[in-house]
Amino acid sequence: MNVARLAAVDAAQAARVLSEVREATLAGGRAPIAPRPVIEQSWGRMLRSGVDPDHDFRSGLLSCDEVRRRREESPLRHVLPVLRDGLLSVADVAQHIMVVADAEGRVLWREGSRPVLRKADGLGFQLGADWREDVVGTNGVGTPAVVRRPVQVFAGEHFVRSHTSWTCTGAPITDPRDGKLIGVVDVSGPLETMHPATLAWVDSVAKLAEARLRELHLASLERLRTVAAPVLARLDGRALVVDRDGWAAAVSGMPYVRRVGLPKSLSPGRRWLPSLGSCAVEPLAGGWLLRAEDGPLATAATRIVLDLTRPGRCALTVETSAGSWSRELSPRHAELLFLLAEHRPGRGAAGLAQDLFGDPSRTVTVRAEMSRIRRYLGELLQHRPYRFREDAEVEVLLPDDPHDLLPGSTAPAVARKRTTPRSDRPTRP
Repeated sequence: MNVARLAAVDAAQAARVLSEVREATLAGGRAPIAPRPVIEQSWGRMLRSGVDPDHDFRSGLLSCDEVRRRREESPLRHVLPVLRDGLLSVADVAQHIMVVADAEGRVLWREGSRPVLRKADGLGFQLGADWREDVVGTNGVGTPAVVRRPVQVFAGEHFVRSHTSWTCTGAPITDPRDGKLIGVVDVSGPLETMHPATLAWVDSVAKLAEARLRELHLASLERLRTVAAPVLARLDGRALVVDRDGWAAAVSGMPYVRRVGLPKSLSPGRRWLPSLGSCAVEPLAGGWLLRAEDGPLATAATRIVLDLTRPGRCALTVETSAGSWSRELSPRHAELLFLLAEHRPGRGAAGLAQDLFGDPSRTVTVRAEMSRIRRYLGELLQHRPYRFREDAEVEVLLPDDPHDLLPGSTAPAVARKRTTPRSDRPTRP
């Protein structure tokens, strides 16, 4: 169903049709027309997780101090000028508001039309509110965070009945360095103010924000590179300087490494890192100096945990006798690592392309993504074929309901796993 086309003609008529679709679908009956796939899948997640469509549940608001703390720590604060310039002038005239939430769905900023802000208060769409999908149902903040793409939720497409007089259009904002979700920007308002171009508009501004984050990161690496140059000039052997997130600013005596996986809490001393082996770690202004020790790379006993239990928030944890580190995964990397865990003997580029796209010829895309994964997994991920190192213990944590496995994924192999009985789904080697 083309909601945008229908709404462009008559918003009230579109709302009536969607209301009929919603009531029939949630009652288990036959709807006059099928809901859009992204909405139907979201409704399915809500029904399985027990969200009540007739109960407007609101978790506790964050305190003003906590909102302030999250604002100060969020990378979103750096792109607020971009979001405001791109959205607010139009949103205010069109009787909309701009809402910016963090990766946990908490509303950190709200600006725009004053009358609409008052209406949002009545829906609980307030500063500090929790708008995760599994808390308040299908909506323009929580749903884009789960599926990791822009989503417009119009009128009756909202899962909770009290939200059906509203329209929301949200787009995720991800860290351009690694695909990690850092928040969602949303434009919302009464249903009669909806416009079919809103989705493309919000998405384009979110991409501008990501571009600005990329510029800021490159500038910070350049500053660190200036600090690193005289330090590396005095050293012999293999060494590199990285920022606090492991991004390389400069290297000496070794091939360039784009990023190094770091433990959650790195401290000075002798440490084992996946792509370097045993290293001496020393603090440096704005980052770390890593001095790789001579000799073969250490092969400390390793346990790899792939956590897929939280829709839209997949994570990888590597545990060794020398420490552990974790990383939130982009949707594509979560798909690839899941497929490799399912095929412990290994999978070639053509096989992974078939699994991901249903097209074994798309090997260039697969190889590019696997190259990026190997930058942080290092020797733990081998190739020809791609596979986890044989002596590594690999565990996959799956969601309770198979239908919630990587909900934003359209990969044929993942879709098949969603319909496979849980007892037939191996999670360990």
